[in-house]
Amino acid sequence: MRDLILTRRQVGLGPLILVNASHPVRPEALRPARLAPALGAPDILMEAGAAALLQALVAAVGGEGKILPVSGWRSGAEQQQIWDDTLAKDGEAFTRRYVALPGCSEHQTGLAIDLGRAARRIDFIRPAFGSTGVCGALRRAAARYGFILRYPADKQAITGIAHEPWHFRYVGIPHAFLMEQQNLCLEEYLPWLRAADRLCTLPDGREALIRYIPAEGAATALPLPKDACCQVSGDNESGFVLTLWAAQAGDLASLPGQAV
Repeated sequence: MRDLILTRRQVGLGPLILVNASHPVRPEALRPARLAPALGAPDILMEAGAAALLQALVAAVGGEGKILPVSGWRSGAEQQQIWDDTLAKDGEAFTRRYVALPGCSEHQTGLAIDLGRAARRIDFIRPAFGSTGVCGALRRAAARYGFILRYPADKQAITGIAHEPWHFRYVGIPHAFLMEQQNLCLEEYLPWLRAADRLCTLPDGREALIRYIPAEGAATALPLPKDACCQVSGDNESGFVLTLWAAQAGDLASLPGQAV
């Protein structure tokens, strides 16, 4: 075993951070270390790793030129301007349904992207993104590339945001797969992880063990198996999600975990 030492600051960093009206973006996450154009659009940026996987996802469903990025990473000033403009144009009720409060928007992390079906005119706040054709194909394939539909129609009371079929969020693999399998939004998924370790086998046969570790004081030690690959993300609340990947099938079978 070996220990990975994480600081309290890192609770607010990573692909699984929860961002909503009750969980503002922490200062350290407001501008990702690496930003890259989303689907080649130089003025629409995402966290670089998420941007690369979005590109692969769109290519996999034949969506080049048919699916366009509408809004990616936003600065605090831009989010405030979008809030103010929408409030003035469409009123408070509409704005609160479709625009996150400044400081509480996933777009400020670089992990979220609004997509639209290519058209002469695309609505910036509510771009058209249907459930059939290439848009439906992207929706069905999204989890394989680490993306989730962040605001489903049946989760509005939990997310606090109206159904947004255009808004996708990068959370990574295996998390997108598990959230889809268990029908959980991010607000539900993190408590589900805290309840028990989760040992899962993905459709391609890869195994992963997911473990929640509470933050302890200024620094937290995460024990890691010597030969396992791992990914760590803060939850923007109270701890870290550790994902361990097996080098080959069966490697994680001896570790505790509830199979899903």
